[in-house]
Amino acid sequence: MKHEWEDAHKVTEELVEGPPSRRANATLTPCPSGNYLWSIGGEFFSDDGKAYFYNDVYRYNPEKDEWRKFVSPTCPGPRSAHAVVASPAGGGKLFLFGGEFSSLYQNTFHHYRDFWCFDISTHSWDRLDTKVRPSARSGHRITMWKHYIVLFGGFYDPGHRTQYLHDTWVFDTQEYKWRQIEFKDTDRKPSARSGFSFLSTPEGIVLHGGYCKEYTKGKRPIGVMLDDTWFLRMSVETSQYPSLSTASSDSLVLKWEKRKKPSFAPHIRSGCTMSLWSAKGMGILFGGVTDNERDEESLESVFWNDLYGYQLASNGRWQSMILKKPKKAGRSGKRKVVAVQQGEPEASDEDDDTAKTQVDKRTEEPDIDPDDPTLTAPIPRYNAMLAVLRNTLYIYGGIFERGSREYTLDDFYSIQLDKLERYMCLKHSGIVIPAEGDESSSDEDDEDVESDEDGDSNDEMQVVEDDAGLKFKRLNESHDDEVADEPVDVRHDEVRAQATAFMGVSKDTMRSAEDVISTPEPGETLALFYARSREYWTQKAHGVSDNRGKQLRRDGFSFAEERYAEYKPILEEVEKILAEAGLDEDEMRAGAAQTGGGGGIVSSRNRR
Repeated sequence: MKHEWEDAHKVTEELVEGPPSRRANATLTPCPSGNYLWSIGGEFFSDDGKAYFYNDVYRYNPEKDEWRKFVSPTCPGPRSAHAVVASPAGGGKLFLFGGEFSSLYQNTFHHYRDFWCFDISTHSWDRLDTKVRPSARSGHRITMWKHYIVLFGGFYDPGHRTQYLHDTWVFDTQEYKWRQIEFKDTDRKPSARSGFSFLSTPEGIVLHGGYCKEYTKGKRPIGVMLDDTWFLRMSVETSQYPSLSTASSDSLVLKWEKRKKPSFAPHIRSGCTMSLWSAKGMGILFGGVTDNERDEESLESVFWNDLYGYQLASNGRWQSMILKKPKKAGRSGKRKVVAVQQGEPEASDEDDDTAKTQVDKRTEEPDIDPDDPTLTAPIPRYNAMLAVLRNTLYIYGGIFERGSREYTLDDFYSIQLDKLERYMCLKHSGIVIPAEGDESSSDEDDEDVESDEDGDSNDEMQVVEDDAGLKFKRLNESHDDEVADEPVDVRHDEVRAQATAFMGVSKDTMRSAEDVISTPEPGETLALFYARSREYWTQKAHGVSDNRGKQLRRDGFSFAEERYAEYKPILEEVEKILAEAGLDEDEMRAGAAQTGGGGGIVSSRNRR
């Protein structure tokens, strides 16, 4: 019987090349008993409509840059959008709950409600069956507080309507039992959601963001990105009789408290979950996607690859984690960086924490600084797997969209959070993503866009791209004094040509997220423009000065004010052109600034 049991539970270990295959919605968990990362499960949807779900277990050793795969006959079934948490007890364990599975051709779909424990020392799985347990779900989150596992939220989709959840559960790892925490109807608590951040602190758990859908009778469901922050304060009641005192789940006291929104926060987004940097008591956020549902048929998305930290203590505070630029001896002033496109998704610009893509190849052009750390950043993505091990953040896989196509990535990056010098690419992606717009166009065609489609004004006007987006200028702009003395009708013709060029760029190409953020829209006031693009201008100011705090924000506002003043006459002329075409205000705004953000138009999906 012993031999039979050993054969049935035998675990095989295999050294493999590189990280797991392309996938999203897997888990990447720091090892609680060693310097490793554990990756479990995930999903991949191929171009021919097939769905692949995985139940493989991988371990990454950063010291050796080595991946190993562990196969056990008792492991959980294939799944994605599940939740995993690590515990140092008993030599280290990983607890897994829930998730979802789809058949190859997606004709059957299943949510899990099973609960598993992975023993790190033996690499074996055990299923933990209890009579009382949470319902089946995906997109939920779990974390450890002392010896308790706390679970919140997620979603359940029976096939006709997605139901988002907001229940709170606690699993006692000493008593091995689940308990649902009941709150009063009058108690404040987070709304139903999935795909949020859920991070443990000594006093409780921080919840931030997430995603859900709003259902209105007679209308299609609308995806909602959430950016609220909550704190689940936790404590253990002590008995008045010390000899009878226990730390059971029945003695737990939990209370939800809503945190005030700070003055500075990342742009609202979904498809991103913070990873805990325990050494600094901070949550680390990377990437995500911002969806703009323009009509009932489509949405447009902006994808991010920026990096933020959230201080978990007190009332919480966000900070932008900007890469440090290497000091250049004998050079000063601002360096201009030209966007470069080398067959990968997008170009990478200096002073930009918005969506941009990595440029693996560097040109010899003098305007490009090969030491610029922003050029090392991964391409934008959502649903990436994040984990902080000691002081290093690891980023694996995720999803990027262009047009109607979805690209599941398999690249692997790291960055030392205590230094913030540059990203290290541990494994390049083998995925080829076509460039935006016309794939056959050359780099030269992308850099210089003629302002007049008929070619009548080619000798007077061109659209150039600088380090902050599109900029319109005359080819003879060095003669500004002469321009000021030109007759009014000539000046009007010039502004009309600029407005026509602006509309052509807006409509005929997919604008990068940087262009979207840094360019005011027709009808937008300076206050509205700055409120929308404040993060961008603050980082731009940070890159050219040593100021901090209020002075840094003032510098950022000055940049935004200059950009607004530069575009104001052009946008006013755009409004006139569109008004002459008989468009109302809403149509005018949509026609004047089609903010593609690099994402194109895709069908709505769960941003887990």
